[in-house]
Amino acid sequence: MGPLLSIRRTGAIVRSAMAAATAAVVAMTGFAGSVAHADPPEIPSFTDGYGLTLVGSEVHSSTDFTITVTTGQLSGQHKIRIFLPADYATDPGRRWPVAYFLHGGSGSPDDAAAAPALRSNSMITVAPDGGRKGWYADWVMQNTALGAANWETFHTNQVIPYIDANLRTLTDRSHRAVIGLSMGGYGSLHYAEARPDLFGHVAVLSGGIDFGMAEIRAIVLAMELSLTGPLCSSVPSGQCADHGPYVDSDAIFGSPYPIFNADRIWNAVNPAAPANLARLAETDVTLYTGDQGAIDHFTAIATSTVEDRLTGLGIPSRVVNYGDGSALAPTCDGGHNYECWAPAIADYVPRLEASFASAN
Repeated sequence: MGPLLSIRRTGAIVRSAMAAATAAVVAMTGFAGSVAHADPPEIPSFTDGYGLTLVGSEVHSSTDFTITVTTGQLSGQHKIRIFLPADYATDPGRRWPVAYFLHGGSGSPDDAAAAPALRSNSMITVAPDGGRKGWYADWVMQNTALGAANWETFHTNQVIPYIDANLRTLTDRSHRAVIGLSMGGYGSLHYAEARPDLFGHVAVLSGGIDFGMAEIRAIVLAMELSLTGPLCSSVPSGQCADHGPYVDSDAIFGSPYPIFNADRIWNAVNPAAPANLARLAETDVTLYTGDQGAIDHFTAIATSTVEDRLTGLGIPSRVVNYGDGSALAPTCDGGHNYECWAPAIADYVPRLEASFASAN
């Protein structure tokens, strides 16, 4: 047998074997496509409601996926990333606590992936879009370059009941938490105060939580005017990110200037105001901050003010000022970044899980 004939005969044998194997697969499965192709992981189905319309989804795994929705409360499309416990699908009779994660300025729902502790097998984690500079507020101005911007209504009146309607959640406040950092730290404390019926637990990390401080107001103004500067580190990459188009300095909370009560909205929503803090009497409160850098120098002051006022009101809180970060984690420098926030969340989540368990 010549070399060429041998090669041809070998090739024919291989092709015949492959055809037989493929036929066997088709006979057993009824699937005539690529044998190597794997079906995408299954995720729970979602039904429109509460003003939200589902327009897309992105599946990272069966327990990590993102849905995209539209709403009349906001312009454009908005993502909600969801982490499910590993046993969610295999334990269909069980309902789960929920933690809502609020990202910082210029961030996105995908920032939740930078804190691995948020992927818990004891709870569902939901990370909704908060806008690059939404400040978790229903804006005073709805006709800016960003259009409709009712972030608080979107989250508290739409996202939460939508999640409860589509996932197997425990819907009482003792099984619902809100966790936020930087801009989201303001959002988490404000939401806990404004809606104590929804949230029994709140955690704030390096939050802009005292609007009585001119420096905190200046950070909000810098974001409105798209003057990013030192705010760049509020995203996981640590790079300077886009805060979106310029909007008027009065767009979110109205005038920031304390003249003839022009700043009344800032004062009304100030998380550090004693009247607002008093609404946390039945809420588990945890505050984290470093004290290094251009931002956390001021978040440390704001955190101390809130702690003192809570103590004066007789409301317990757990406060962790990790200073330069050396006592928190080797990665942490005490600044405004995920190298500190990720280990702080890793410290908090087991405590939250224990609180959820005790509420059962």
